[in-house]
Amino acid sequence: MSSVSEGRFPSSSVPLITRVPRRTTLLTGDGVRIEAVYTPCTAGSGSGGGGAPEGTAVVLAHGFTGAADRPALLRAAEVFAQRAAVITFSFRGHGRSGGRSTVGDREVLDLAAAVAWARSLGHRRIVTVGFSMGGSVVLRHAALYTAPESGESAEEEFAPGETERVGSGTGAHTTHKGRAEAHSHRRAGAHTDAVVAVSAPARWYYRGTAPMRRLHWVVTRPAGRFVGRYGFRTRIHQEDWDPVPLSPVEAVPLIGVPLLIVHGDQDPYFPVDHPRMLAGAAGDGAELWLEHGMGHAENAADEALLTRIADWTESA
Repeated sequence: MSSVSEGRFPSSSVPLITRVPRRTTLLTGDGVRIEAVYTPCTAGSGSGGGGAPEGTAVVLAHGFTGAADRPALLRAAEVFAQRAAVITFSFRGHGRSGGRSTVGDREVLDLAAAVAWARSLGHRRIVTVGFSMGGSVVLRHAALYTAPESGESAEEEFAPGETERVGSGTGAHTTHKGRAEAHSHRRAGAHTDAVVAVSAPARWYYRGTAPMRRLHWVVTRPAGRFVGRYGFRTRIHQEDWDPVPLSPVEAVPLIGVPLLIVHGDQDPYFPVDHPRMLAGAAGDGAELWLEHGMGHAENAADEALLTRIADWTESA
């Protein structure tokens, strides 16, 4: 799975925020069409600012084999919409989006497109919330896409159309890691202001649990990809990562915005050493919630937990 540079994502302000759900197609920096849905804040402009152009928007990133229209993500969107506008989308290879899944690599481009779209609608504060694979993506995205420095501008022309292009260039190919890579995306205009990673892995190629061994079979074997396509409605890229992208635990020290790590102590995919490793890498820059009895990702996140996370996104 060839890694590409997460390039420039223009965004600009428009005077009005739509008051009804809106479905569109976004074009990523590498030319993949991504389905996305915008839902305004259901509480109105007086609660959380979601109804005003300067208000908060929460961008939800689903897990592997999820999609924008899956019940678990819809449930999460309904909870967050009580406090802010919400954008949901389907990663490449999932749902009605084009392309093939790279299981966390190029998906950073998909998230950047969704964040840039939120800014183009006038939202000044964006919070990204990711589950499982989406959790790894929001961590890498926050490390790679940083806010412009004082005196710089991330505003560029945004021309809506049948397909809304929020990332017209891929930039130079890079295999750099760490702060140099993050610095190269400072002007991308697709940065987030706070991050929540739920059930995210800390490191790549983890096979320490039976569910993860099954997932690796689905991703790496032709028969597994056949099962993924027709059993889980997920189209998976057949190439290996080359180069290997920045891992979540490598990305966390580069995140300069509030970070919340949420993980269940009954997660069958990633045991609790993963969130502890992420929190340790962040030092004082992250808050860790270990949830008693919780399983994995959006399917295991009940309304009470989602409400607490939504509260955190307001106060972070």
